[in-house]
Amino acid sequence: MTWALPVIAGVLLVFAALSRRLAGTPITAPIVFTAAGLLLGGKSAGLIDVHVTAETVKLLAEVTLALVLFSDAARVDLSALRTEISLPARLLGIGLPLTILAGFGAAVVVLGDLAWPEALLLAVILAPTDAALGQAVVTLQSLPLRVRQGLNVESGLNDGICVPLFLVVLAIAEAEAGAIGGGSAARLVTEQIGYGIAAGVGSGAVAAAVLAAARRRDTIDPLWAQIVPVTAAVLAYTVAVPLGGSGFIAAFVGGLTFGAIRRRSGGGEEGERLLDEAGDLFSAVTFIVFGAVLLGPALGHLSWAVLGYAVLSLTVVRMVPVALSLVGTHPRAPTVAFLGWFGPRGLATIVFVILILEEPGQLPHENLLVTTAVLTIGASVLAHGLSAAPLADRYAAWFRRHPRDEDDLAKRGSP
Repeated sequence: MTWALPVIAGVLLVFAALSRRLAGTPITAPIVFTAAGLLLGGKSAGLIDVHVTAETVKLLAEVTLALVLFSDAARVDLSALRTEISLPARLLGIGLPLTILAGFGAAVVVLGDLAWPEALLLAVILAPTDAALGQAVVTLQSLPLRVRQGLNVESGLNDGICVPLFLVVLAIAEAEAGAIGGGSAARLVTEQIGYGIAAGVGSGAVAAAVLAAARRRDTIDPLWAQIVPVTAAVLAYTVAVPLGGSGFIAAFVGGLTFGAIRRRSGGGEEGERLLDEAGDLFSAVTFIVFGAVLLGPALGHLSWAVLGYAVLSLTVVRMVPVALSLVGTHPRAPTVAFLGWFGPRGLATIVFVILILEEPGQLPHENLLVTTAVLTIGASVLAHGLSAAPLADRYAAWFRRHPRDEDDLAKRGSP
């Protein structure tokens, strides 16, 4: 641990110095940070030699996901989203459950050693998407707005949706393995969800009320207005955990509550820049640590079965459910393929893996499950990162010649 922090800081400095040059290339930030961690980690140079169960790794992962969940949820404006809800509603309401079901079936067939709760757990772990791995897809202005927004909203919300599913399935898997009793598992899940929701609502409401009152009285400095959302995310998480609740559920619900009250009081999103920047910084460090302490060791356990599942997870398991979710909207094949391909796996999956490793030995086939999840993330970071910009440009050029698809997606209602 002696050199880990200075080395990570050095990686961030080098990337910052070259960031503008890299912006126009297919080399994304997650690719750079993951590769740096892989090269500098314990299995290579040994400069970032941190154990995955170290408290610092757990804290980093949890803080990062809490900030991202709060930020994503705070942006959800349900009233403004009504005219744009069809595509994300289909991706989340139909595509996400079908993706989990397909991932479960593929795990049972390809990874036969997994017990059925472990196969279901793997499917849930790999269900959330991370738009940051293919940033060009959600930022390129020449792409159709509904496609960009659909993928962005899907990525922002499916993390929060999958958190309680992860907690439930993890408890089932541990109970099935005999690590905890069935009654204890049910009570644990109930407390995590219940206290998480309560802490999130309370913390988000308090923070939003304080910000609204201070703005009405013109007593808050703009700099400190930036601090409020970050503080609200931390408050939600730190209130929930001592109560026995899920800090992630609290952060997500807190963001929804904070955003709703802020908009009702006439506030905008101008105060969330620091929250976004903090999330980006912690995400960068998380990907470095992922490459160093998770991906490096996982490569030593690569097998044909694991590789096959990773490929299926990034293609068929994602793309077929997306295609089924769009039945009735009649988009053309390139639109379906584009939406299906850009479902990268990233931050939420990394944190779920770290949470499983926090108490090792609870699951009988933990190593196989974790290795498969980690290598799928690694493959996604590379494949989605390298393909995002060129495929986005290609799809945008095709769409300019075939604009009918956006009209179809707009006219069809949500499921």
